[in-house]
Formats: sequence, C-alpha cells, structure tokens
Amino acid sequence: MSIAYFNGAYLPLEEVRISPLDRGFLFGDSVYEVIPSYAGEFFLLAEHLERLQRSLAAVRIRNPHDAGAWSALLAELLARNADPATPDLGVYLQVTRGVAPRDHAFPANAQPTILAMVSPIRPLPDRIRTEGVAAISAEDRRWGHCDIKATTLLANVLTRQSATEQGAAEAILLRDGQLTEGAASNVLLVLDGQLVTPPLEPSVLPGVTRSRVLDLARELGYAVAERPVSENELARAEEIWLTSSTREILPVTRLDERAVGGGRPGPVWQAVHTAYQNAKPGAPASEPMQSGGAA
Repeated sequence: MSIAYFNGAYLPLEEVRISPLDRGFLFGDSVYEVIPSYAGEFFLLAEHLERLQRSLAAVRIRNPHDAGAWSALLAELLARNADPATPDLGVYLQVTRGVAPRDHAFPANAQPTILAMVSPIRPLPDRIRTEGVAAISAEDRRWGHCDIKATTLLANVLTRQSATEQGAAEAILLRDGQLTEGAASNVLLVLDGQLVTPPLEPSVLPGVTRSRVLDLARELGYAVAERPVSENELARAEEIWLTSSTREILPVTRLDERAVGGGRPGPVWQAVHTAYQNAKPGAPASEPMQSGGAA
C-alpha cells in the first residue's frame, strides 16, 4: 500500500482528499518536483529543493518549509514506503496556493497545500540500451515561462499524447525553428564534435538531470556547449538524448521515422550513461572515469 504525505499527515494514497476549491485543482495554480531515490537514498535532493524554491518564488507561493524540514519530511516518506521489491522510487511533490473561494486574484490568507507520493523507478530495459527510443518533432505551443516547473501542463500532455499515438516515446519541441526541449524532458545532441543543448532561457526548464549530465560529460573530457540549436542541426545530429529525473538519459535513435546517427545508441551516450549509473546512490564501486576526449 503506497503511503502519501498530505498537509502534515502520512496516510494511504487512496485516502487523500483534495478540496474542489483547491487552486491547484481549479487553476493549476501550483508547482511540483519529481525527485529520484535509489536504494532508499535521494539523488540530487538539494538541487531539486533549490529548483522548488525558485518555482515557488516565481509564482509567489510561500514556501511552507525550509530545506531541512523538506529533507526530513521526504526521508520519512521514503522510509514509510520502503520495499525490497521496489528499492528505487521517484517522489512526486506538489505545492499549491491552497484552498479559497474561486477567484483569479490571489486569496489573502490561503495556506499552501502539500502533496507528496511515490512511484517505482524501473531500470532501463535492455532493449532501450541496445535499440534506443523513437521521438517526433512538434511545434512548441506552451506558455512563455517553461523555466517554472508549474503543473499547468495541458500543452505538454497533448503533445506527448501525439507522440504516443505515433509509437514514439517523446515529442521534441521547436519554437520559431529553434530547439527548446521535450514535452517532459530536456534534449541534448552530439553534433560536430560537441555535446550541445539549448541554453537556459524561459523556454527551457533548468533540468536537474540535465545539469548533472553536462557535468559528467565535462568530467569525461567531452566538449560541451549550451547554445541555440536549429531545426536543421537537430535533423543532422549524430546522437540525441532525453534527460529527466526518473527516465534518466534516454537515447533517441529514430526521429520522425528517420534514423539518428547509426540508428543505435551512440558511444558518447554509452560513456555518459555509465558514468551516471556509477554516480547514483548505491552504485557499486567502479573504476575512475576515463577521459573521452572531444565528442
């Protein structure tokens, strides 16, 4: 039985009851985080809590806890959901502006609503390690502040559904001929000897996994560039990756029904994916990372 945290109480998820007047329900007036844990230990928790604070500040919701209180609360949630059959868990954490009579203007005294719940993180299937995944390209129709991790995700949902209906794992988004990100991921390319990804702008979520992957690539000796990426560059990329907290680093080997590179996960992905696995809590001791030189 999955245990959730809701407004100060730990209880079975199916017993959580959210008011129909909660502004998260009525307006999507809320932000969220997804935080991975491995073998009962959080991965990059401080970075996720920092992004939560940035998102809350951007939408002017009071942060109900400091980092220490969040850490203790979420550690207790992990402990209550400990199960040897599912040692790796992702925590979904949502904070809304709270319950108030329906009005677009901010309520004066609403208390933030907090919900946290868990779901298993499954290891990457062998098939994806050897074959990769498919993606489609699509026009980016989202709002102008995608750097805020807000729950107003209808455009993302519709775009991801379009990808699913076409047998793809993700939709890679383009705005005015420039790459932004995926419907639920950041996008990185191996292109002309570099690992390249769009810079952090309002059209791009500052992904915690994205940041860690870029650091690992640099540590391995690969050249890294954060710069605008055109639609033409996306089409000729040697490798394409998707990064997110629970799907980690997915290699895209087919884009719009065309092979990416050699049509198999590439050597740079192999090296960085291995380094990422070695960096996770509970990973077995491994040999020091070797420089890969320029990608």
